[in-house]
Amino acid sequence: MKSTLFIQLKPGKDAPVKRFHPWVFSGAIAKQSPNLQDGDWVNVVSSRDEFLGTGHYHNGSIAVKIISFQEIESKSDFWKKRIQNAWDLRALLPLEKTNAFRLIHGEGDGCPGLIMDLYKDVLVFQAHTIGMHRDRDEIVEAVKEVLGKEIKAIYDKSRETLPTEYAQNCTNGYVCGDVAVPYTVKENGISFSINWITGQKTGFFIDQRENRALLAKYAKGKSVLNTFCYSGGFSLYALEAGAASVISLDASAKAIDLVKANIELNKMQSLQHEAIVGETLPYLKANEDEFDIIVLDPPAFAKSMNAKHKALQGYQKINELALKKIKKNGLLFTYSCSQVITRDLFYNMLVAAGIAVGREIQVIHQMTQSPDHPINLFHPESNYLKGFVLKVL
Repeated sequence: MKSTLFIQLKPGKDAPVKRFHPWVFSGAIAKQSPNLQDGDWVNVVSSRDEFLGTGHYHNGSIAVKIISFQEIESKSDFWKKRIQNAWDLRALLPLEKTNAFRLIHGEGDGCPGLIMDLYKDVLVFQAHTIGMHRDRDEIVEAVKEVLGKEIKAIYDKSRETLPTEYAQNCTNGYVCGDVAVPYTVKENGISFSINWITGQKTGFFIDQRENRALLAKYAKGKSVLNTFCYSGGFSLYALEAGAASVISLDASAKAIDLVKANIELNKMQSLQHEAIVGETLPYLKANEDEFDIIVLDPPAFAKSMNAKHKALQGYQKINELALKKIKKNGLLFTYSCSQVITRDLFYNMLVAAGIAVGREIQVIHQMTQSPDHPINLFHPESNYLKGFVLKVL
């Protein structure tokens, strides 16, 4: 499948692509094929007409997301190889007592704009770019070839993640098979009820698996406050590990209902657990209780560079309040999933929060996303989840 469509870069603007960074910004373009449409496959060439890569075009700041740095002869063969590579990686990972994991992680798996999460035998698909959505049929066929009988159904939930105008003509739904929700999966032996139709993202936040397991190692006999809890992942791990008490807090009543359902699913109704509908900031301000462990896992405060400064202020405010509510020798598990907030920015924000509260603080763990969310070595932006465990003296 050799594309005749092209984008030519300005002199000196090819260095990032030659370093295998998969994004081509519009400002680097010298000229391009006329009448390019969003989602078209285009070849990216240097000012001297050297082939640099091929990928999906979009009329925006990021004009091309490169999918291959080699020419593609057959799209069907290409997608089969990409899916096979991803499947082989997951087979290497230590996923004992776990049947929910990410199969395709965008740039991390060489598939910019594509997310696929596997829930036991159901694959939930989210295209974030028009190009990936236009290639949906070939990708689905590749999945069927590689995973075969491992897959009972594939659900496309792209409407929420595609550009608005294009998404108006898209509907979510099963592209093959049909499975009733909610659906039960296991993560490190703990059961979770998943609803990819009505739930956030693909239904579950798989990227925190390793970090939830880390919390469990500290939770026995401790009082735990899990804020922005969504389906209660950190709460369930803490209760399973023998926490003395756990509070799950989320602004969404639907999320709290999901927490309660997961508590029942794991037969934890007799344990010391309270689920509260409420905003984290006002709760921390109003509540005088102190906790051995607080978990701060908010949604992305910044989704663009323009929002970065305001987001850092928000992170600092909420971390300051949490640090004040930690008992002596307690722990704060704090995270940012905002791609534009780098690890250094997040760390420096925590330094500022620590200075403001005037307590002695140690970093005892630095965390990132689970390994089924691989980081592309040449694309640092794919390292989006930052986390620290702070010991507060």
